[in-house]
Amino acid sequence: MVDVRVPSKSWVVVCDGAKALILRNAGDVELMNLKVEEILSQPNEPDREIGTDKPGRTHAANGQSASAVEQTDWHEQAEAAFLKQVAAKMDELVREKNARRIILVAPPKALGTLRGNLTADVQAAISAEVPKDYINLPVDQIERHLAA
Repeated sequence: MVDVRVPSKSWVVVCDGAKALILRNAGDVELMNLKVEEILSQPNEPDREIGTDKPGRTHAANGQSASAVEQTDWHEQAEAAFLKQVAAKMDELVREKNARRIILVAPPKALGTLRGNLTADVQAAISAEVPKDYINLPVDQIERHLAA
C-alpha cells in the first residue's frame, strides 16, 4: 500500500496502456471522495487486426543469405499512442481546468512512457507518482489504496 496525500480538489489520473480514469477529489485529505470526471479507453484488438503483414526479411550484401526481421509489436505501439493521448489530456487539465495537484497512478512501464510525453507544466503539477496498476479496481478501492 502507498501513503499519498490527496488534498481537496486534487486530480488523480489512474491509467495503463489501454484505459485511463481521470478522477477529482471532492472530499478532503482525511476523507477522500474521488469522483470520475472522464474515462478514456482504446479498443483491445488482436495483432492480426492491427497489423496485417508478415515479418519482413532482409538479405545480406553477398546476396546469398537472408534473415527474418523482428515482427512489430502492434500492441506496444498502440499503448504508447494511447499514453501520449493521456499525456495530452493531462496537459488539457492543467491549461483548461487549472489543475495544480495531480497524482499519477500507473504501472512502471506506463509511467516511463508517460514521462516522455508530459509537458513541463504537467510535470510541475504532478505532486506524486504511484507505480501501481489500479486501473481495474473500483473507485472506492483506489481510494483505500491511496489513503492506506
